[in-house]
Amino acid sequence: MGAFLGKLFGGLLKLVFDLVSSIGTEPENFSFYAMAIIVTTIIFKLILLPISLHQSKSTEKVNEIQPKIKEIQNKYKNDPQTQQAKIMELYKEHNYNPMSGCLIMLIQFPIIIAFFNVLRDPVTYVFKDPKVYEAISKNFFWITNLEKSDPYLWGLPLLAAITTYIQSMLMTANVQVDPQAEASQKIMNIFLPLMIFWAAKSFPAGLALYWVVGNIFQIVQQLIMNRSLGKVKEDIK
Repeated sequence: MGAFLGKLFGGLLKLVFDLVSSIGTEPENFSFYAMAIIVTTIIFKLILLPISLHQSKSTEKVNEIQPKIKEIQNKYKNDPQTQQAKIMELYKEHNYNPMSGCLIMLIQFPIIIAFFNVLRDPVTYVFKDPKVYEAISKNFFWITNLEKSDPYLWGLPLLAAITTYIQSMLMTANVQVDPQAEASQKIMNIFLPLMIFWAAKSFPAGLALYWVVGNIFQIVQQLIMNRSLGKVKEDIK
């Protein structure tokens, strides 16, 4: 499965590279390879968009029934079996599958890993011939070679961390959780960007570029969805 997806996304990246490299003269500080990574990342995110929208709808639905869940938990706090049965009845009544979030992540994970592998090993998945890959320009503004790590921590590593933090905050903005879960969520919102920063300063800059572009896409998408959700709540009031 991973090899198949790797070949699929590798072929997509090569197709995009061939298209952008045919538009004319290559800019001095912005290689066709960097353009291809950016464009392919956007296409990749568009492919995953229906899954992301389904995940957001699932989150909205659980937020709607969260007060009722808390009510059941308080009412049957001394009877765990009845509490669980009542919660499952509530899920069924509102046509909500608590496993849907996990299923969505399971679908996304192999796709993300496959695209990650494509960018980590472009010779195998994209260009096939090492000589062809070596011959192309791989610069991106201050980065002379996207197959090497960014020489500056304030560059893509910092952008990767900042965009990850913003994305995490936006994704959890409308999620209703209990105080204990909220504390864990806040820790993750800080820990994850730090982890991404550490990874981005070590991995090839092409991967960091993919991560930053993907995050920006997600941020714009989440802003639009959060705004739409806010309008719906206002209309309900």
